[in-house]
Amino acid sequence: MTIICRAAAVTAAFLVVAASGASAAEKKYDPGASDTEIKIGNIMPYSGPASAYGIIGKTEAAYFKKINDEGGINGRKINFVSYDDAYSPPKAVEQARKLVESDEVLLIFNSLGTPSNSAIQKYMNAKKVPQLFVATGATKWNDPKDFPWTMGWQPSYQAESRIYAKYLLKEKPDAKIAVLYQNDDYGKDYLKGLKDGLGAKAATMIIAEESYETTEPTIDSHIVKLKSSGADVFVDIATPKFAAQAIKKVGEVEWKVLHILNNVSASVGSVIKPAGFANAQGIVSAQYVKDTTDSQWVNDPGMKAYLEFMTKDFPEGDKLDNGTVVGYGVAQTLVQVLKQCGDNLTRENVMKQAASLRDFRAEVLLPGITINTSATDFAPISQLQLMRFTGERWQLFGDVISADVGG
Repeated sequence: MTIICRAAAVTAAFLVVAASGASAAEKKYDPGASDTEIKIGNIMPYSGPASAYGIIGKTEAAYFKKINDEGGINGRKINFVSYDDAYSPPKAVEQARKLVESDEVLLIFNSLGTPSNSAIQKYMNAKKVPQLFVATGATKWNDPKDFPWTMGWQPSYQAESRIYAKYLLKEKPDAKIAVLYQNDDYGKDYLKGLKDGLGAKAATMIIAEESYETTEPTIDSHIVKLKSSGADVFVDIATPKFAAQAIKKVGEVEWKVLHILNNVSASVGSVIKPAGFANAQGIVSAQYVKDTTDSQWVNDPGMKAYLEFMTKDFPEGDKLDNGTVVGYGVAQTLVQVLKQCGDNLTRENVMKQAASLRDFRAEVLLPGITINTSATDFAPISQLQLMRFTGERWQLFGDVISADVGG
């Protein structure tokens, strides 16, 4: 009897070990993931010429803390490691190496800026570490064939400026256009989309182009020069600091012009308000997320959830800043991807799940806009709606427009 009991006990113990082994086998981890943690890297310009965007990283940190306080993702807490690159590509390379090789993060999420992301793209793909939902709309992020570890999130700059071209060809076909753009990949991407959208008419419609460097303290002289061209349309391709300067200077020199402002600088809090509401009247831009200053969202469940988050979890953040809205939306998208990963937290599966989003809606997206990806489409959002600045807020007009541009 004793022998039988012992045999039964050994068998039972073996079954327990086998079961636990099978359970353990179901869990797959790469560096940065464990039973208790998911370590995520991030690079933001908390200082330097694009520091206005730093609010995005701070919003994401607050959102992930909220998720952790609610129990995390599949029982794991997010460890969000965010570094400053001052909008400097060499610094971004240094920070990316630190995150991947020293901190051993699972992925780098929503790193900001076209120049910075361009500088780390080859490194991230060579290391096979996800460079996920980058905070830039450059068209190059939608290139799954050559860069399978890099994916964008927001609408591409070329898609956005094609929409402005479409609008101008319809509403002002004889326009004389002056363009201000940042002299880097970010500015040139927007400019290419505008020219492609205008087609054969680009050569006659665009009568002046001025580029600026991010190291310049002010762009006032560029505005004066563009005004002297006699243009009646001003296409303003700038980051927040310089966009605010441009809006203010256009008002000061009384340049009566149709002012088109790119989406990434359409924030009421960080751009329009500092430039002066009076100077911003009639500016046209495009949007894909809800604007907190728009009264039509007062009873919107998604906006209510965002405002509740801002009040409770990020009270020091500016609710009027478009960056907080975007940070909230992109953080929600990453949480969805990590939920879909389940217990398979390998870098390969992170990219697989990121490329398997179907009609996902972050709560702050405009109605009719959804996130869709596939193995051959790394452009999650490709729809926008035009808007005009009136009084102290943006007013949407027209339909939601889709403008896909391949990588």
